[in-house]
Amino acid sequence: MLHTGRHFLQIPGPTNVPDRVLRAMDQPVIDHRGPEFATLTADLLDGLRALFQTTGPIIIYPSSGTGAAEAALVNTLSPGDRVLIFETGHFSQVWRQIAERLGLAVEYVPGNWRRGASDVELEARLRADARHTFKAVIVVHNETSTGVTSRMPDLRRAMNAVGHPALLIVDAVSSLASIDFRHDEWQVDVTVTASQKGLMLPPGLGFNAVSEKALAASARATLPKNYWDWQDVLTQNRAGSFPYTPATNLLFALREALRMIHEEGLANVFRRHDRHAEATRAAVRAWGLEIVCEDPREYSSSMTAFFMPDGHSSDRLRAIILEHFDMSLGTGLSKLAGKVVRIGHLGSFNDLMLAGTLAGIEMGLRLAGVPHRTGGVMAALESLVPVSQPVARVASVT
Repeated sequence: MLHTGRHFLQIPGPTNVPDRVLRAMDQPVIDHRGPEFATLTADLLDGLRALFQTTGPIIIYPSSGTGAAEAALVNTLSPGDRVLIFETGHFSQVWRQIAERLGLAVEYVPGNWRRGASDVELEARLRADARHTFKAVIVVHNETSTGVTSRMPDLRRAMNAVGHPALLIVDAVSSLASIDFRHDEWQVDVTVTASQKGLMLPPGLGFNAVSEKALAASARATLPKNYWDWQDVLTQNRAGSFPYTPATNLLFALREALRMIHEEGLANVFRRHDRHAEATRAAVRAWGLEIVCEDPREYSSSMTAFFMPDGHSSDRLRAIILEHFDMSLGTGLSKLAGKVVRIGHLGSFNDLMLAGTLAGIEMGLRLAGVPHRTGGVMAALESLVPVSQPVARVASVT
């Protein structure tokens, strides 16, 4: 089918790349050992610290989020170290796989993929660990496969209540620059993220934000590392360079994205994501479909996942929507494959884009013969623009 207009990319990442960011990438490569690049590096690290809400070091890799996750582990841990990982969805499984392949001893706390990490369970397990054998607690802040956001302040309070010295390592790949995240205030030791979601960039950059406690741990860690070594990066960053060839044009894009976030204001960015998430959930409820996240305190503001009715495939619905309306939605991952639809509403996004996204889904539900109620789009519009009082009619002039 021939499509006109612009493709709607409404997966939970990679997200839409703003024209300003695309234009920023479209310039000649510069000398990554020269003074212009050194200034760029310093500006980027300052801007990123504001985004992570930290005063500590930020490390940038030419990598995916998975690479940045491996960097977090190899820089802080040693072979055989015990780590506690909460099962919250597909991406917690990815962390488990990386950790086990690196030779770490993983205790995987079972979950139902509809709730975030439990502070009660965390406190109980750490309290039982009187010898402090757990060296790290690993949590996915916003689980992209389910639309569930773990309550990080509660988890940190649980760790502090026990006085356990384990590192706190947090996956913020689909939450940074979309959902309020406070690296320093929440005493996170390593925050991991990537470029292709709230940062509004193409894939290709991975990041670690690092605490002083994590830096101290890196001096003792004996997992093998070369490319991922924090110390090599931090040493060369002092002169504005990197120990490898950096992704120069992605760094130009990052500078522009950080400017855009600064112009909007970080608090406003979070409020915008909250509004769009609530409007999306209003639409899903109006359709009579079930949101994956069970606890309203854990609703994600960057994406929403909903279950298909029994006997109906999310992959078929997604294919129909793509064919007829040129819109991509997120597929179900792992044990949710074929069962859920994931709607991305993060990054460079506005009210009209959301209205179009939800209209495409409602039309797709009808075309696919999926049982649902009408009115989801209108419910979202009423959430976005609530009617506070009757609009006065203006008398016509004759």
